[in-house]
Amino acid sequence: MSLQISHLRAKVEDTPIIRDVSLTIQPGELHALMGPNGSGKSSLALTLAGHPAYQLAEPNSTAGQPPTRLRLDGHDLLKLSPDERGRLGLFLAFQYPAEIPGVTVQNFLWQAFQARFGADQARRHFDKVIKFRDHLQQKAEQMGVNPLLLKRGLNENFSGGEKKRLEMLQLAVLEPKYAILDETDSGLDIDALQAVAAGINQVLADQRPGMLIITHYRRILDHLKPNAVHVMIDGRIARSGGAELVAELERQGYRSDHSKQDDG
Repeated sequence: MSLQISHLRAKVEDTPIIRDVSLTIQPGELHALMGPNGSGKSSLALTLAGHPAYQLAEPNSTAGQPPTRLRLDGHDLLKLSPDERGRLGLFLAFQYPAEIPGVTVQNFLWQAFQARFGADQARRHFDKVIKFRDHLQQKAEQMGVNPLLLKRGLNENFSGGEKKRLEMLQLAVLEPKYAILDETDSGLDIDALQAVAAGINQVLADQRPGMLIITHYRRILDHLKPNAVHVMIDGRIARSGGAELVAELERQGYRSDHSKQDDG
């Protein structure tokens, strides 16, 4: 049971973006992926989610490169569309959440819940929509989301902090097996950052999904306990280590890691 990324190579048109990335995330683990702008972190997230702009690059057989493999609890993600990956339990929190005017948060999450678990199972669990709304309100209060936001258009005129807290609510409601959080801490003030970190910790404690959090900065990791920290440079994981690696990066920067070997 794990999210296994083996020798992932991806390109946009003819430009290589991801260059032979391998990573395994177990249920209940939190991994942090750090690196400078343009290093391929968000591209990795979008490739895993199945974004059509990101295509697999063929292995160089003359160089002995093995083929790419992506597996979620044994299921071959390469054979699945983005929505099929989502139904299987892969969740992506976007760096810039989209606004959908006219679609309320509660209606969006009810539709997403049915898509995630199947309409029949969702209706067996909540035989009336009002019961789901009661459940949603309880989750919102638990995750520090103002319940009044549930009746507004999805992310419509939401602050940056409200958008990111809402993504934590989606995480709690949809119960993914594995979640990729792409710069969830971007643009947040101290209070919002602490609220988002608390939401991540709550979901990890309650549901034990595997998580990959992508970030530039140490500050959110001060509120979390990552099992592993990885540094991405030029589309490759240049180094991996424990939480102590974050402090080292603060002192030395990313480029000092470019020539170092993976620590495991």
